[in-house]
Amino acid sequence: MALPSPIQRVFNYYRDRNYFREMLKLALPIIFQQAMFSLLNMAGVVFVGQKGETAIAAVGLAGQAAFLLNLVNFGVVSGAAMFTAQFWGNRDLPNLRRVLGMSLVLALFTALIFIGISQFVPEKFLSIYSTDPAVIALGIEYMRIFSWSFLLSSITSSYAMVMRSTGDVVTPTFVGAGALILNTILSWALIFGELGLPEMSINGAAVATVIARVLECAVLLFFVYRSKSPVAASLRELTDLNAAFMGRILKPMFPVILNELFWSLGITAYAAIYGRMGTDALAAVNIISSVEQVAFVIFIGISNATSVLVGNRIGAGDEEEAYVYAGRSLGIGVVGGLLMGLLLQVFKWPILSLYNVSPEVIQNASLVMNVASLFLWVRVNNMTIVVGILRAGGDTKFSLFVDGIIIWIVGVPLSALGAFAFHLPVYWVAVCVLSEEVTKWFFGMSRYRSRKWINNLAHTM
Repeated sequence: MALPSPIQRVFNYYRDRNYFREMLKLALPIIFQQAMFSLLNMAGVVFVGQKGETAIAAVGLAGQAAFLLNLVNFGVVSGAAMFTAQFWGNRDLPNLRRVLGMSLVLALFTALIFIGISQFVPEKFLSIYSTDPAVIALGIEYMRIFSWSFLLSSITSSYAMVMRSTGDVVTPTFVGAGALILNTILSWALIFGELGLPEMSINGAAVATVIARVLECAVLLFFVYRSKSPVAASLRELTDLNAAFMGRILKPMFPVILNELFWSLGITAYAAIYGRMGTDALAAVNIISSVEQVAFVIFIGISNATSVLVGNRIGAGDEEEAYVYAGRSLGIGVVGGLLMGLLLQVFKWPILSLYNVSPEVIQNASLVMNVASLFLWVRVNNMTIVVGILRAGGDTKFSLFVDGIIIWIVGVPLSALGAFAFHLPVYWVAVCVLSEEVTKWFFGMSRYRSRKWINNLAHTM
């Protein structure tokens, strides 16, 4: 009997309608929310960009505090989600709500630390990333206002992530989308003094974010408790914790938090490197970062949906199907990343023409986008491996190594050498940064094929 052709094998691998049905059910609402977030965030950068490259650089640097907080909190909630997805697969509601309570405590504690930094030592924080006094002065005012949104976003992200792990992606998606639309409209009105509101320049964007976060948190909690969602835990259920339970949860969860902390510190080290190369270089990178957020929309949805699908199957004891589902998502990521890289090149100049910055910034941004397009598929696969596969399988120690340690062994040293020892232009420094992604991809793919990442946490508990 003749063996099937490679094309036939690929067709057979992807003919499972159940995979695509469940993937679309979970991924589409997340993609919708991420699309809204990324497009509206890009619009916000365009608004700020009308005030010049100094304003773009200031907002980008002030946003580093939120970036660090969001990633540490993502470590907390995604670490919690690897348990809640498996608990939901096993229909263990009491433990699901206990894990939500732990997630809230850790996320709120982290938020308070970053609020303290933003209120009392913002100048020291910003001076890590830039030596430009004008950028730092603008960033301090923005940071002090913006930081009040941290507590609210921590509560919202904890509930939203656990809701998604139970299959409810619609509620947090539409609440989040509404908040983003409100944020964008208010940002425009307060930056430029429209709709009868005062003109506050870039500080208007910070005020808009705080208002939108207050309403987002209130509306989400209203829907959770009114609909008696699986995550509608009482205060007693959220605090029904003991040392033994917390130890079992924190042991695999702590590496996820460290992973996000180390990785986010590495990303902010990149921001510091770009910032010390000059305001023009930093502005170019910030512009491309907002464009990349749009490019990653579909893949964020796929990786988060993969995490739920894989986690649910491991929790239900179907490890072979979990492995196959993970592999399908990786294949989709390669093809999708290549196509998205081509689209970035097609629309590059129309996008860059939206920004009111110097020709030097536009030229640098164009070359940085070339680099981003070339490496996009690698970054997509790495996100799927770390968020969608390793964490879903409870393989958090290896995830810490591949995502939180390699950045400091490869990416940060090479980019610092490129910028300060060899004085490379910003686009070559971007290549040095992305050398980390290539290294991660080889380690991550090897781990996926080994199947050592599959651990049934629900049965262990």
